[in-house]
Amino acid sequence: MAGASAVQADVSDPESAKRLVDDVGELDILVNNAGVTRDGLIARMSDEDWHEVIGTNLNGVFHTCRAAVRGMMRRRSGSIVNVSSVVGVHGNPGQTNYAASKAGIIGFTKSLARELGTRGVRANVVAPGYVDTRLTQAISEDMRGLMLANTPLGRFGAPEDVAAAVRFLCSEEASFITGEVLLVDGGLGM
Repeated sequence: MAGASAVQADVSDPESAKRLVDDVGELDILVNNAGVTRDGLIARMSDEDWHEVIGTNLNGVFHTCRAAVRGMMRRRSGSIVNVSSVVGVHGNPGQTNYAASKAGIIGFTKSLARELGTRGVRANVVAPGYVDTRLTQAISEDMRGLMLANTPLGRFGAPEDVAAAVRFLCSEEASFITGEVLLVDGGLGM
């Protein structure tokens, strides 16, 4: 029987991330979905805004993966899905910190896939486009309209769209897929 746990922790803190994995126990699947934004033009971006975004979005992936991989490698099985963003693939004005963190997740995951593949552990990325969440609801109406106009499917994604992609990459149907970036963006990233 399959089971799942959704657990919350401050993954930007290495000890908290390790405790999170230790408390959950043996992991077959790890999905990293933590993300924050602190948008602003680079000329005015504070060090604090830069470090907070990199610390949560990119360092958090490192901390949880480092804590989880030993058990997966020992069992010679596991699937890791790290959530990035279409912004990590193409960039976006006013989001240098966010784009850097999400692009870093892609490079990190590709390297992780090469490290862990011989041990039967897969690592992939889901890169959503604009999904109707609190993060995108904070965007101005003008910007939302522009994003929508540039999305060939003509709509924002739903959280369920992203969840389906994550579920697929964690499944046996994806057992020969590792190191890939699956854009779930309605065609925005073409």
